[in-house]
Amino acid sequence: MERPVVLVGCGRLGSALVEGWMRAGPVTPAELIILTPSPKPVAEAARAAGARINPDPDALRQARSVVLAVKPATWRGAAEALRGALAEDAVVVSLMAGVGSAAISSVLDRRVARVMPTTGVAQAQGVAAVWAEGARSRFMASELFRTVAEVVDLADEGLMDAATATAGSAPAFILAHTLALAEAGEARGLERSAALALARGALRSAAAGAASGDALESLIGRVASPGGTTRAGLDASRAAVRDAARTAIDAAVDRARELGSEGQTT
Repeated sequence: MERPVVLVGCGRLGSALVEGWMRAGPVTPAELIILTPSPKPVAEAARAAGARINPDPDALRQARSVVLAVKPATWRGAAEALRGALAEDAVVVSLMAGVGSAAISSVLDRRVARVMPTTGVAQAQGVAAVWAEGARSRFMASELFRTVAEVVDLADEGLMDAATATAGSAPAFILAHTLALAEAGEARGLERSAALALARGALRSAAAGAASGDALESLIGRVASPGGTTRAGLDASRAAVRDAARTAIDAAVDRARELGSEGQTT
């Protein structure tokens, strides 16, 4: 049997990753070990399909990679529990916002790859920013996500916080904007159910366009005809939208750095 992958933590992001792996690979349930302090529905579904949940610690020595999907404020305890339990060639992959690789390496005494995926990995439609110092670590981290996400390589670890905000946090920003559009339509007389249905449909249409790979400016231009209603709305809101986006990204980056600092002292 292939050496297993260990997932430490099965919260929202960890559970999404397990769902994606069960849907599209490359990790099969038989190759998966999940360490979780409390029962999780996704973990139990994986167990039923052949995964091991909280096995004897000796099983960890077989692992080819270990994915840390715990909260940033609690990472040190999770990492210290792994110290001395892993094979020398096991690659550590961190999904934690704000926690630098050097801090994790100081506990586990090995190079660490960092990945920030979106929860769209659950549907095998995510995107994942990947950074690693060594080629082998980068390759191993990318392999874990290649079937569930579009992998975007980062040249510098210092870009990870911006990537976290731009991708990991951005689905919530986009959904919040969609909800605001629905509420604006409701304010102009639409029934709430109709406004929500129309806004959701518009989001699906935008997502389909984005999936084509065409330039975003080009996609906007196809909808916003000169002198039309869409162009009027864009012109009226362009500055506000840009300011809101920058405010959201800046706040998310700042919070990621705060989380990393909190984790250092936990």
